[in-house]
Amino acid sequence: MAERINAVKTSFFGKGAIRLLGPELQKMGIRRALLVTDRFLYDSGAAARVGQVLSDAGVEYAVYYNVQPNPTVQVVNDCIAAARTLQVQLLVALGGGSAIDTAKATSIVVACGGTVEQYEGENKSSKPGLPIVAVNTTAGTGSECTSFYIVTDPVRHSKMAMVDPNCMVSIAVNDTDFMSSMPPKLTAATGMDALTHAIEAALSRNANPLTDKDAYWAMHAIVQNLPRAVANGQDEAARTMMAYAEKLARKPFTNPGLGMQQALPHALRGRRNMPHGVCNAVLLPYVLAFNSRSPVCRERFMTIAAAMGLQGAFTPDTAAPAVIQFVRQLSAGVGIPANLAQLNKVDPADFAELAELALHDTCMSTNQITPTRDEVVAVYTAAFRG
Repeated sequence: MAERINAVKTSFFGKGAIRLLGPELQKMGIRRALLVTDRFLYDSGAAARVGQVLSDAGVEYAVYYNVQPNPTVQVVNDCIAAARTLQVQLLVALGGGSAIDTAKATSIVVACGGTVEQYEGENKSSKPGLPIVAVNTTAGTGSECTSFYIVTDPVRHSKMAMVDPNCMVSIAVNDTDFMSSMPPKLTAATGMDALTHAIEAALSRNANPLTDKDAYWAMHAIVQNLPRAVANGQDEAARTMMAYAEKLARKPFTNPGLGMQQALPHALRGRRNMPHGVCNAVLLPYVLAFNSRSPVCRERFMTIAAAMGLQGAFTPDTAAPAVIQFVRQLSAGVGIPANLAQLNKVDPADFAELAELALHDTCMSTNQITPTRDEVVAVYTAAFRG
């Protein structure tokens, strides 16, 4: 079967990597850019640090700093208006998934026209968007290296999932200087988010040897380094390994696709505006338990167990319970809540509606098992009760 493999053109890694950006922009001939970020990163001086790199490279820039967690259509529309007014040649996203997804949506609409809602689904744009530089401040979302972006539609209380190679970032910067100040809770949530990406890519219907290599390496690196990064944010070695791991976790899933593990949090976050990484981490053991019904998944759980460093001679029937238990222990060890009830915003009365949204999510199509609405409700219910 012929396959397309999407990848970022250029990636810079490690402490001080931001200094490599200027010469690259000069090669591209960029003269005007919009820096897309949130108020915290603007006020903290992080935006000014990136802005200085742009200025030193001869790039005139303005800052849009109204990105919100789980960006809405309105946030994206405001960013689009700024980019059009300034006639920018480049978008520079500073932040995690919310800033980068805002830049991706803006990139596509500015280049192709229309409204952001028109691009929900797969491959809806007609041409490449504006070039994007992503300066990552987290180690988990991996948005800087995927063809996915997510925008919240508050009217439908849903997450619009867009899958489009035309939104791919041109340059990704994973500089640990921008990650070391992440608080432990955010480090834990984004790190567990990266782990879900790696596992989901390995269990996808479209997994292949090329993507498996990255997914299994990422699993190993995350379980070894996430607890260290949570315990000590200044552990540069752990931060660096997490930066590599989140990229390699996201790289495979942008190609074989995702599954139920992303579809359920998308629906939940659209309804309740909850942190993506935390939702993913809480739901992970329960989605794994559901997918372990698949013979294909049970076979792959043996490789997952080995990648995570679990000791023992596992069979298809014993590997899944061992992996699920290990994931629970890892989550608890880094401070992730044990169930959805502990997140406070979740109402079981919403589960039937959330299940309908999840079943229509773009990500559900590559899950090994296509669940029924009742089965999705059962997973939500189990995750709520713990």
